[in-house]
Amino acid sequence: MRSWILGLAGIISAAATAQPLPPVAPDKAGFSREGLARIDQFFAREIAANRVPGAVIAIARDGKLVHYKAYGHLNKSTGEPMPLDAIFQLASMTKIMATVGGLALNEEGRLPLKSRLDEYLPAFGKMSVGVVSGGEIKTEPAKPIYIHDLMRHTSGITYGGRGDTGVHKLYPGGSAGAAAQYNGEEFIAKLASLPLLYQPGTVWDYGFSTDVLGLVIEKVSGKRLNDHLQATVWDKVKMPDTSFVVPAEKRKRIARPLDKDPISGRDQKIAILDQPPKFDCGGSCAFATVGDYLRFGQMLLNGGVIDGKRVLSPKSVATMTSDHLGAAIKNQVPGVEPHRDGYSFGLGVAVRMHDGLAATPGSKGDYSWNGANGTAFWADPQERLVVVYGTAAPGEIRKYYREQVGALVYGAMTEMRKP
Repeated sequence: MRSWILGLAGIISAAATAQPLPPVAPDKAGFSREGLARIDQFFAREIAANRVPGAVIAIARDGKLVHYKAYGHLNKSTGEPMPLDAIFQLASMTKIMATVGGLALNEEGRLPLKSRLDEYLPAFGKMSVGVVSGGEIKTEPAKPIYIHDLMRHTSGITYGGRGDTGVHKLYPGGSAGAAAQYNGEEFIAKLASLPLLYQPGTVWDYGFSTDVLGLVIEKVSGKRLNDHLQATVWDKVKMPDTSFVVPAEKRKRIARPLDKDPISGRDQKIAILDQPPKFDCGGSCAFATVGDYLRFGQMLLNGGVIDGKRVLSPKSVATMTSDHLGAAIKNQVPGVEPHRDGYSFGLGVAVRMHDGLAATPGSKGDYSWNGANGTAFWADPQERLVVVYGTAAPGEIRKYYREQVGALVYGAMTEMRKP
């Protein structure tokens, strides 16, 4: 009998350690079970309609796990069910982690935000700005690019896939594709040979800034970006399944998309799942489980610490999640996706500046960023809330899920925290 009890205790202990945070009953955390059941029903409908293969979602409040469930399939073509420890390609949710890695160096006095990019990567020493006139691109000398510009996307370095001007057409389309084509040295040479879309420090424009930041981090730290983040973030936060290259023994846990885009009907895939990048691209190339990323988000919400392990100081997190555009820099964040009205940008994250305006519920001061392959994260300091979900949905439908999941989570809330 005693051995049976000990065995049962071991099973219970293993189950408990599998949870990314200590669990709590929904009603004790200001959520209704009926409201959370609507999340189950939503994904059941979406999966039955063959609009998404499956999903994992985690909701934490006050540092406790309110909801943590897996739905549907890891791989629809094989019928493999979705496990809680599914590994998702994070795409641009990589950017937040790379920014934290840069801020860790900043705290060490090794990467000042107002240091010039060309101090670390001299190829960026003589940049120009492209001005499209009469179908031709004329250039003018560019102001210096600062590390601050890389962290807040004001460097003028754009994504070729996010516009149709003559300057856009010179650039690679996006981070993962560029990392599949170039190694780090080739990538820097390519970008440094191109005109910037805007003068640095004048316009928020989404592009390769964080990929360049990642290569700066490698230069300053003397380590691969993966190894720097492993030491400064992932090991401290206990994120065992987060990396730039998924080991062979874990690859069976990678979530894969539907063969056809549910909206356009065209073939779709996530190329990086089977085509390793040539460098650790800080803009897009990391993988993680939802549970790992929830702990990362909780660390930020806690002011840079989790389980007694500190990653950043509270002031660094407060700085990171504040408005870094102000009135002087043109704010194009609301144009990125339909529910971003009222947002500005901090360092690596969008920051809500107003109650209202945005198409999703939330609070002034909440911060977030998403991934183009179907992942999303946000933290709401006022409500002491962290939400992460993963899907393998690389098409336009991912934007629908971003808005709908936000409505579902806040719709399940029964108590608001006072500001």
